[in-house]
Amino acid sequence: MGTAVTEQTTTSTATDELADFDALAGRYQRELMAHCYRMSGSVQEAEDLVQETFLRAWKASAGFQGRSSVRTWLYKIATNVCLTNLEGRPKRPLPTGLGTADSRVGDALDENTDIPWLEPVPDAAVEVAERDTIRLAFVAALQHLPARQRAVLILRDVLRWSAAETATALDTTTAAVNSALQRAHAQLGERQLTPDDVTPELSSDQQRMLDAYLEAFWRKDVDTIVKLLAFDATWDMPPFTNHYRGAQSIGELISNQCPGGYEDMPMVATTANGQPAFGLYMRQPEGHFEPFHLQVLDVEGERVRHVTAFFDTELFERFGLPSQLPADYRPTLAT
Repeated sequence: MGTAVTEQTTTSTATDELADFDALAGRYQRELMAHCYRMSGSVQEAEDLVQETFLRAWKASAGFQGRSSVRTWLYKIATNVCLTNLEGRPKRPLPTGLGTADSRVGDALDENTDIPWLEPVPDAAVEVAERDTIRLAFVAALQHLPARQRAVLILRDVLRWSAAETATALDTTTAAVNSALQRAHAQLGERQLTPDDVTPELSSDQQRMLDAYLEAFWRKDVDTIVKLLAFDATWDMPPFTNHYRGAQSIGELISNQCPGGYEDMPMVATTANGQPAFGLYMRQPEGHFEPFHLQVLDVEGERVRHVTAFFDTELFERFGLPSQLPADYRPTLAT
């Protein structure tokens, strides 16, 4: 009797939640956005996938029987929407994930716009509480997994679903889920990444380091930039396939192949994938500054260990960054 009353109450609560679909969308938008972004590696695709999820949920809401929470039900729909969308699509890599040799300074830049590159996501668009599983390196690693393995790993390790819940969502068996999870763990283990590698909040010392990094680019102080990079730091810059390893090599790249000079490259701070990021602008002949690239930084201790510089200036609008800066602009330090 008590169980029946509980089930009836749960169903009633879920039905009430479904009644106001606008409120439902507002409540789950950002966490479903994070889920679809992890699956797809694309912000634009993730936005479309979330909308398709809510459309399917709205059409199916009359048949919802309350056998799970509304949140679980929505994630099941979203996961299957993503799997359908990913059928036959290539992975979204970063240049460092292409398996090619590190570039040397002086090599010609190889631009490839045919590759569907992994995209950064603004923190404001996703559930920031999940920043450890939204960081760029982890999402890049996920893209190397087959779509169903990717879904299993996210449902099991990120959302903490049981094998049985995951099997139900994917219309498969618990044995198949456990096998897929084991294979996914093996692939991520090769890249030394797991969902439990939590990135802590920036310390005051790290923030001062980022201020120094911003100031060094403004003055094109390559020696300081090199000192702020980890010894074995890496740098890539989609849509160019080139990627560089080592602080000295990166310093030579900036010194010799970056067109800006002293006080030509102001940066505006933002955040992407739960990580510090900067929109870098380049001075124009008329004197003002226009978008050049968006840097997403992976910080370890008081050094920068990886920089992904996205040469897609449309990202500036997505991240709420100015479309240009006046000639008298000077970068602002956070501390």
